[in-house]
Amino acid sequence: MKALSSSLCILVCVLLLTFCSRVAAQNAASSPVVITPSSSVEHPEDVGVRAHTHILLVVPRGGLPSAGSAGLQPRESPPYAGFLFETPASLACVYQLVTPVVPGCNPNVTVTNPTGGSGIRAIVDAFDDPNAAEDLNTFSTQFGLPPANFSVVYATPGGAPPPQDPTGGWELEESLDIEWAHALAPNAKIVLVEATSNSDADLLTAVQVASKLVASNGGGEISMSWGGAEFQGEQAYDVLFTAPKVVYFASAGDTPGVEWPSSSPNVVAAGGTSNVRNLYTGAFEASIAWQLDGGGPSAYEPRPFYQNSIAYIVGPSRGVPDVSFDSDPDTGAWVYDSFPYEMIQSPSIPTVVLGWVPVGGTSLAVVGLSSIVNAAGRFAPSSAAELSLIYSNLRNPRAFQDVNYGTCGPYEGYPAMSGWDFCTGIGTDVGLSGK
Repeated sequence: MKALSSSLCILVCVLLLTFCSRVAAQNAASSPVVITPSSSVEHPEDVGVRAHTHILLVVPRGGLPSAGSAGLQPRESPPYAGFLFETPASLACVYQLVTPVVPGCNPNVTVTNPTGGSGIRAIVDAFDDPNAAEDLNTFSTQFGLPPANFSVVYATPGGAPPPQDPTGGWELEESLDIEWAHALAPNAKIVLVEATSNSDADLLTAVQVASKLVASNGGGEISMSWGGAEFQGEQAYDVLFTAPKVVYFASAGDTPGVEWPSSSPNVVAAGGTSNVRNLYTGAFEASIAWQLDGGGPSAYEPRPFYQNSIAYIVGPSRGVPDVSFDSDPDTGAWVYDSFPYEMIQSPSIPTVVLGWVPVGGTSLAVVGLSSIVNAAGRFAPSSAAELSLIYSNLRNPRAFQDVNYGTCGPYEGYPAMSGWDFCTGIGTDVGLSGK
């Protein structure tokens, strides 16, 4: 008993020292401002009618250095030195998509980009981003990525470009989606399918256009980085995610609770985590649950067969998410967007945000996970087949890293725990096996 007390005392001292050193480092650093775009805000009248983006952006207090001091540095490095926001090379390192894995995966040090990807991928978003191709090229040049095989398809009647989102929120969403789809699977063809608006009807029309396009090109993945609160009757639309040779991905959302279409049993639900980094060395230390991650038991969708092994957790309901990826804006990733984001009235940040900006949200997760599945190269014949493969690798440390620290959900009521949980699903990615 005495030995136990001594050990406990030592442990408490170590934890206190660690806590104090981290607090000191945080106080020395300038805390960033996390911004929720209006496109990411759901209003009561939107439920079952309009979808919203799943992006949160970060601006350091006082703003970033002037754009001129950044410039293009095509050497796999971040546009601004000294920050710990993620780059293609750093996330490839964290998720073991490249070899050798550099110890710590510091974004300012790690320079090996992914080289995989094949076939075709479709990104479905709302409104038109007129700068999409140019911004993708700037992103690729900065990070030393090969030129993207990229095109845009309009899902509007007659094939005309849809209107632009005047707030700039959906344009920022599109920049994140196409840039990180290219970053993590650079050899795949990317097609951005733009819906007329963010109404559910228009977005689902765009999903149908994307499904035909992907299926006719031999199969691949469709990413949907948007959603909204669940609604009665949502099951009637799940059939739209069953085109042969297509695997559908949807982000789980950036607020506690379950959203559709990620709750559909025909969709891979992408949840969010936080990347813990050492404030002194920049080294990646762990993935933990992100407190704002969407997840929980669906109110309307029944438990699919591939979740029978976790019936003791989810009960008769579809459980969300399936698997997770970095989403916390505080540990977000660099995005280049030259379409001006809505005016922001704050003395501590610029009045207009454009150019390089760190972005988080489960939009990063959905594009990251769909990229990894594409790079794995197995091309499942359906979402159900892909999910069956993923769940067959539950607790396989060579395919997924279990996340068992942190909480999420309403009132922080869901704990991350060993095995599957409502915060992170089966965990985060490890390499290309099991997908």
